[in-house]
Amino acid sequence: MSSCGGPTSSTTASPRHASGPTTTRRRVADLNDGADRSSNYSDFSDPESFNDDQHDDTDEYDDVSHHHHAVCTCGSLLLHHHHHHHHHHNHHHHCFLIIRYLLLRWRAFFCLPDTWLLKIEDGFLWTALMVQSLRSGRNMGRKIFGFLMVLAVLSVFVKVSFLSSQRDVKKIDNGLLIIQTFKDDWAMAQRALTETQSSMPKRVLERLSTPEIWMKPNSDNFYQCIARPRNRIRTGLKTNGYILVHANGGLNQMRTGICDMVAVAKIMNATLVLPSLDHESFWTDPSDFKDIFDWRHFMEVLKDDIEIVEYLPPKYAAIKPLPKAPVSWSKPSYYRSEMIPLLKKHKVVKFTHTDSRLANNGLASSIQKLRCRTNYEGLRYTKDIEDLGRVLVDRLRNNSEPYIALHLRYEKDMLAFTGCSHNLTAEEAEELRTMRYNVKHWKEKEIDSKERRLQGGCPMSPREAALFLKAMGYPSTTTIYIVAGEIYGSNSMAAFRAEYPNVFSHSTLATEEELEPFRPYQNRMAALDYIVALESDVFVYTYDGNMAKAVQGHRRFEGFRKTINPDRLKFVRLIDQLDEGVISSEKFSLEVKKLHSNRLGAPYLREAGESPRLEENFYANPLPGCVCNKSREKLTSLKLLEQRHLRAAAQR
Repeated sequence: MSSCGGPTSSTTASPRHASGPTTTRRRVADLNDGADRSSNYSDFSDPESFNDDQHDDTDEYDDVSHHHHAVCTCGSLLLHHHHHHHHHHNHHHHCFLIIRYLLLRWRAFFCLPDTWLLKIEDGFLWTALMVQSLRSGRNMGRKIFGFLMVLAVLSVFVKVSFLSSQRDVKKIDNGLLIIQTFKDDWAMAQRALTETQSSMPKRVLERLSTPEIWMKPNSDNFYQCIARPRNRIRTGLKTNGYILVHANGGLNQMRTGICDMVAVAKIMNATLVLPSLDHESFWTDPSDFKDIFDWRHFMEVLKDDIEIVEYLPPKYAAIKPLPKAPVSWSKPSYYRSEMIPLLKKHKVVKFTHTDSRLANNGLASSIQKLRCRTNYEGLRYTKDIEDLGRVLVDRLRNNSEPYIALHLRYEKDMLAFTGCSHNLTAEEAEELRTMRYNVKHWKEKEIDSKERRLQGGCPMSPREAALFLKAMGYPSTTTIYIVAGEIYGSNSMAAFRAEYPNVFSHSTLATEEELEPFRPYQNRMAALDYIVALESDVFVYTYDGNMAKAVQGHRRFEGFRKTINPDRLKFVRLIDQLDEGVISSEKFSLEVKKLHSNRLGAPYLREAGESPRLEENFYANPLPGCVCNKSREKLTSLKLLEQRHLRAAAQR
C-alpha cells in the first residue's frame, strides 16, 4: 500500500475519489487568495507552477476539475496539499516529487524544525512572486514594498539560524525530530544539582565523595564555643602585680603551659609579661617567644581578657622577682589563696615552671574557654613559619590528594627515656642505655625493653607503624608525612619505605633555601610539623606525648578531624601473633580494624580520673569546655523548662 493516499485508500487519510480524469492548467496562487489553501504548506508537486509568463491580478484561468486533499505521510511529517488532479498515475508521480524534495530539504536543514522550514519556504515563495511582479515595472510602490519584504524574509532567516546554533538534534525516533537545547538543559541540570545538594545532609555528600579511610567521624551536633562572656571582659581594675613566665620543655609543652599562665593571670588579676622560652631543654634552642609566635597578635586577641605587656615597666624592672614553681594540677583556689598574697607583697613573681600547673577539670567555664581562646586563637606562629607550613601542606596535597601525618616517636631521646629497643641492634640498644644513665633527671634507669613493649609502653617501630597503616586499609600509594625528629636506627625506616615509598618530612619536602632560616632552631621546625599535622587528612600518633596531645586536641576543636590513636597494648600482641604465624594477614587486618573502630577521633566527653596524672589531658580533648553539643543543650533546656513548669504547678 502506498504511503501517499491514492484513489483507493490510505491509513492516514480518506481522500475523496476523483470523478474521472480531467485536463487542467496550473497557475501560481494569487497572494491575496487565502481561500485556495487549507494550510501554510506550499504546492511543489509540479515545477510548471512557476512559468516565465508574466501575470497580473486579473489573470484568467481555465476550468479546474474536482479538488481533493491528498494527505501524504513522508517521514512522519504530515503535509497537506491542494492537488489539481490529472490522472491516477500522476498522483503517485507528485508524491514521489514531494518525497524527493523532503529528503533533500531534511539533508540540508536537518537542524531546523519543520514549522520553521515551512515558514521560510513560504517566505521564499512570496519573494519569488514579488520579484516577478517587480520585473513588470508598473508600480514604484510595489517595488519598494517588495524590497522591504525581501529584507523581512532575510531578517527572519538570520534569526532562525542564530537560534538553531544553540540547538542540537538528538535523535529521530519513528520519524519525529527531537530537538534538545543544551543551554537550557545545562541550566536546568545545574539547578537540579544545586537543589539536590542543598537538600542532602553534609555527611551524605561527604560519604558519596570520600573513601571511608579518609572520612572524619560524625560531629554534626558539635560546635566551637569559646566566646568571651560579657561579664568577663577586663575592666580598669588595678592589677595585683606582674607575672614573669618561664615556659619549660619542648615547643608543645611550652605552648600549653603558656595557655595555663594566661588563665592564672586572669584568676590572680595580674599583668602578664610576654613569656620567655626554655633554652636548656634537650634541643637547646635559643628561639624566644617573638621568634616563634606572632606576639602582637597574641596581645591583641587577649586584650579584653588580661593585660599583657612586652616588658616590665621601668618602675619594676630593677625589682628582683620572687621565683615560684606552682604546684602541678592546681585549682584556682590555690592561686587565689597562696599566690595572690605573694604577688601583692612582691609585685613581681616569676613562675619557673608552666607545664601542667592548672587542673584539667573542675574549673569555671569562662576559664576553660580562655585557655582554648589562648591556644587556638592567640598562639599563632610567625608569618614566615605559617607561610612555609602552608607551602608544605600544598605540596603534600598535590592534585588534591589526601595525606597522613604520622607522629612517629622513634627518636633517640624518646627511646632512651622509655627504655625501648625493639627492632634495634645490640649496639644501638646499649647506646640508648648509656644515654638514659647520663641524663640525671630521668629517674628510671633499669628498664626491661621486652616487658615495657608488651605493656604497651613503647613507641611503635617504623615496621609496626607500616603494618598498622596497611591493616587499617591505607594503600601503598598513600602520601605520608613523618612528624618527628630524626628516626633512630641505621635501618629502621627500610621496612616502612618498602611498604610506603611516598614518605616525606620537612627536610625532604622543603628546599635547602626554604629551610635555611629554620635549621638551627628545632622549635621552629617543630612548629612547621605542627601546622602540617594539624591540616592533615588523617593524624596518627604512635606514642602519647605533648605534641600528640596538642595536635589531637586542636583537631577536635577544628571539627573532629580524623585522628587515630593505636591501642599499643593489644596491637603488639596481634603483630607478634602475625609474625609467629598464628594468624593470617587477613585475620590480622580484620582484628586491627575492629580494635580501632572507636579510636578514630570521634566526639566523647572528657571525664575526671582518680588523679590528675591519670585522667585525660584538657588540651588533648577540650570537650567539655570549648566544644559544645547542640543535642545536649536542647535536652538541658527541655529539662529546665520541665522543672519550671513543675515548680509553677506546685505553687498553685
